[in-house]
Amino acid sequence: MPRIAAVRLPRFLARLLALVLFAWSSAALAEVRIHFHSFDGSVLWGRYPHTFIVLEGTLDRTGEPVNENYGFSARKVTPAILSGPVEHMVLAESEKNVKNTNRHFTLVLTDRQYRRIIAEVNAWQNAPGKYYDLEKRNCIHFVGRMAEILGLKVDYPADMLRRPKKWLNHVMAMNPQLQAEPLD
Repeated sequence: MPRIAAVRLPRFLARLLALVLFAWSSAALAEVRIHFHSFDGSVLWGRYPHTFIVLEGTLDRTGEPVNENYGFSARKVTPAILSGPVEHMVLAESEKNVKNTNRHFTLVLTDRQYRRIIAEVNAWQNAPGKYYDLEKRNCIHFVGRMAEILGLKVDYPADMLRRPKKWLNHVMAMNPQLQAEPLD
């Protein structure tokens, strides 16, 4: 049998090839996912029903890691929220709190979509005046806006404005392409 000789590349070519293969495989793994979450609320822990988004992954173009979450709320929870607009804030949930919520569905984002979502988060955060309104501009409206940016159908039935889990199940039903099962 003839012997096959091993091909030896010069060291710099071998390193260059390894670098190209590494960059190629890393780029293939780059993606950012957006997860849509709800929290049922807890009288015991003083947390109200809430919905928010989680962004995680790696940006394709820069390789920058992403691990963020955003929700929208009143700056202070007082009886004033029952009578009209109050001061607002965009907030982040702790990792522990995120783990104890309902993940309804997930979408993969392009870098452009990610930047658009972040721009919208900033617009809500930096809106002047009193921007939080329990009936017209609460956490459900915030998450709904993010879903609309990504092309999902969204509406806001009055009986769901304080029921994030039910509302996200409703959004899933309006968007069968998500292929997501409603949560109990």
